[in-house]
Amino acid sequence: MSRKQRSVKRGRFGILASLLFLLLLSGGALYYWYEYWPNSQHETYSFGEEKPVFYRGELLSPSAKGAKESLKLPFSIIKEQIDPAIHYEDSTQSVIVTTENKVMRLKTSQLTGMINEKPFNLQFPVEKEGETLYVPLAPLQDLYRIALRESDETGAVILHREGDLILWGAAKENADEPDRTRALRSAASVKAAIYADLPQGERVMIWGEAEGWYRVQRQNGMLGFMDKQELVLQEPEAVALAEDPAAAYTPWKPLGGKINLTWQQVYNKNPDPTQFGPMPGLNVISPQWFMLADSEGNIKQTADSSFMQWAKNQNLQVWALFSNGFDPKRTTEALSTYDKRMKMIKQIVSYVQMYKLQGINIDFENVYLKDKAAFVQFVREMTPFLHEQGAVVSVDVTVRDGSETYSLFLDRKALGETVDYMMVMTYDEHWATSPTAGSVASLPWVEKGIVQIMKEDQVPSSKLLVGVPFYTRIWTETVKDGKTTVSSKAVGMETIQNLIRDKKLTPVLDEASGQNYVEYKEGQQTTVKIWIEDELSMKKRIELVRTYDLAGVASWSRGQEKTEIWPLIKETLEKRP
Repeated sequence: MSRKQRSVKRGRFGILASLLFLLLLSGGALYYWYEYWPNSQHETYSFGEEKPVFYRGELLSPSAKGAKESLKLPFSIIKEQIDPAIHYEDSTQSVIVTTENKVMRLKTSQLTGMINEKPFNLQFPVEKEGETLYVPLAPLQDLYRIALRESDETGAVILHREGDLILWGAAKENADEPDRTRALRSAASVKAAIYADLPQGERVMIWGEAEGWYRVQRQNGMLGFMDKQELVLQEPEAVALAEDPAAAYTPWKPLGGKINLTWQQVYNKNPDPTQFGPMPGLNVISPQWFMLADSEGNIKQTADSSFMQWAKNQNLQVWALFSNGFDPKRTTEALSTYDKRMKMIKQIVSYVQMYKLQGINIDFENVYLKDKAAFVQFVREMTPFLHEQGAVVSVDVTVRDGSETYSLFLDRKALGETVDYMMVMTYDEHWATSPTAGSVASLPWVEKGIVQIMKEDQVPSSKLLVGVPFYTRIWTETVKDGKTTVSSKAVGMETIQNLIRDKKLTPVLDEASGQNYVEYKEGQQTTVKIWIEDELSMKKRIELVRTYDLAGVASWSRGQEKTEIWPLIKETLEKRP
C-alpha cells in the first residue's frame, strides 16, 4: 500500500472516530436529558373532595361541610381520628360525647344541646345527609384537645391533635435569584409534573422522605414532593393548646397507703353497724344499697343515714354498691337509650347528694354480650356526673374467661380508661355449682387474673384492687354406681375452724393452691373436701398488692371473716420491703 493510500485511510478513520464520539456525546446528553433534566410541565392539583380533611398528610373521607363557625366534620372521622368513644344512638338520633368531666348530647336537627344535662344553644345542628352524619365542631372544640387549621384559599381542613409533632421546612432562599421558585411535584422525581411553584421562604409540613425527596403539604392542603435540596428544615412544632380551665378530678386514696375495702351485704334492711366488731385498717366500706328495679331505669334503694353517721364516726369512706340485680333482660332495656341511662344516673347522683356518699361501686353481672358497648357507654356517661359530686367511681369485674354473661361482656380496657378504680373479683374459681371441687381462689389463679388485666387490658396497677373471699366452700363428693356427684355450700371462716376442731382434723398445705387443705369421709361413699380460707391464704393474696403495687384489696364480704383477719390485712398492707 502506498503512502498516499495509508494517509487517506487514516483520514477516514479519524472522521469515523469523530462521528462516533459525537454520536456518543449526543446520546449521553440525550440520556441525561431524559433521566435528569427537570420536567417543566404543570399539572392542575385536585383534592378529590369538595371540603377535604387531612390528618398527618393523609386525606380523610368523606369530606367536611361548612366553613369557620359552621364547619362540620363527618361522625366517622371524629370517631376514627379524634374520639373513639363518641357514640351515636340511632333510636334517639343523638350524638353523645363523654369526657373526664362532661357529657354532651346533640340531637339531629335540634339547636339545643345538653352538657351534663344543662341546656345550651347551638348555631348549627347535627345533620344527616344520606348515610353521612355531620357534627358541628364549634361545641366540640371545647371538649377535645385538637387544633383545626382551615385554609381560606382552598377550604381544606388540616387536623392536629394536642402533642402532635409537626416537622416544618421552608423553600430555600437565594438572594441572587429572589424570583426563583421551588417546584412541588406530583411524585418523587424531577420528571414528575409540577403542582405548584413555591415562592422562596414558603413553609410546608414534612410528612415523610424517600431517596432524596420530602413528602410535604402546603398550608392550603396541597400535597406533593420536593427535592430535599430545595428545602431548609426549620424547628419542629409541638401542637399545644390552652389549658382546660376545668380541673382534673383526682380520686381519693389513703395518704401514703393502700385501699382496704370490704363489701357489706344488705338484703331487706341494713345491719346495725354499732354491733360490728373492730376492723383495724379498714378505710372503705361498700354497702349493697342500690339496685336496678325495672327495665325503665328505676332504682330500688336501701340507703341508711344512721349507717352513714356510723361510717363517719369510724373515719370510713362509703362507696355504695349499685347492682343491676343480675337480670340480663332488664339490663338490656335499661341500657338501651340515653334517656333511660340518664334516668339511672340522675337517681344515683341524687342519692350521692342526699346521703353524702364518697363513692359508687358499679356491680353489673349476668349481662348479655350484645350489651358490652352499652355498659361501657353507661359508665362513661355516669362518671362525669359523679366526679362533679366529688364521688369516686369504681367497677367490679371478673377475671378473664369464656363466660359471655360474666366475663366476655366486660370491656376491661375501656372501663379502666374511665373509672377511678377496678375491683377484680378474684374468687369463685370453683363456683357453687362447679362440676369439680376446688379452691374458691387458688393463689396462681388469682395472680394470673390480675396480671392478665394489667397486660392484656392495659389497666394500670394503680387502679386495681385484688378481690379476696372471706368465705370457703365445703365440697361434698358422693360416689354411687361408679358415678361421682359434687355439691357445695359456702360458709364463713369461723364455721370452718369450728368444723376442723370438732372433727379433730389436721390441715395440710396444698402447694398447688397455696392454701391449707382438709378432707374427711362421711360413710363409705362420701368425701368432704375443703380448701381453707384463713390467715395463710389471706396473707399470700394481700402480698400481691405489694408485689404489683396495686391500689389495694376488696373483701367479700364483711361478717364472714375471723376477727384475726383484720390485723393481718392491715399489717401486710403496711409492711415495707
